[in-house]
Amino acid sequence: MRLSVIVPVLNEASGIAATLGALAPARAAGDEVLVVDGGSHDGTPELAAPLADRVLVAEPGRARQMNAGAVAARGDVLWFVHGDTRVPPEAPEIVRGALLSGRAWGRFDVAIAGRARTLRVIAWCMNRRSCLTGIATGDQALFVRRRAFEAVGGFPDQPLMEDIALSRSLRRRFGWPACPHGPVVTSGRRWEQGGVWRTILLMWRLRLRYWLGADPETLARLYRQVRERP
Repeated sequence: MRLSVIVPVLNEASGIAATLGALAPARAAGDEVLVVDGGSHDGTPELAAPLADRVLVAEPGRARQMNAGAVAARGDVLWFVHGDTRVPPEAPEIVRGALLSGRAWGRFDVAIAGRARTLRVIAWCMNRRSCLTGIATGDQALFVRRRAFEAVGGFPDQPLMEDIALSRSLRRRFGWPACPHGPVVTSGRRWEQGGVWRTILLMWRLRLRYWLGADPETLARLYRQVRERP
């Protein structure tokens, strides 16, 4: 069971070496690591090249980048790891064990690195919500058998909530995800730069509107407008 780790990036120069360094054990075991760049201008591809098997270029947009990586991947399992997320050394074997138990897909618990203590509460809520709903977010390093990913058509081509949409399709078709505790560690910069509570309220608002049927393009514009405000 060979893993293809797909890492979508856009201007991740400050942390890409740590992300890919944490995946070195997977490469040493024969798995592949694909970095898919969406148009970085900070040198991310150059920094990633020595630490990955291939660096690809795709149209910007996380869903498009991850789908492009999936097309190029050679493994039996597709494992999507964000560019600011670090996985524990034992993570590849955790993925294999989870899928060999009969599940078609899964995700990790997540911890959020940062100064604010509130980030621990956010991570706990994310993990708990995911367990109760069977829905994974991209920060949780989603993994899926290739045949299951292809059966549901991959990530929908939308600028926001692509992880939720894929999770819903996988849950409907293949059942609930495996939920190993891990955890993987993701950066808390998004919350800290935008203000922790402000970002929490924004994400709750966007998710509620998405569940009520709002167009992802509209939600993406709202997300950018709010994040760009001083």
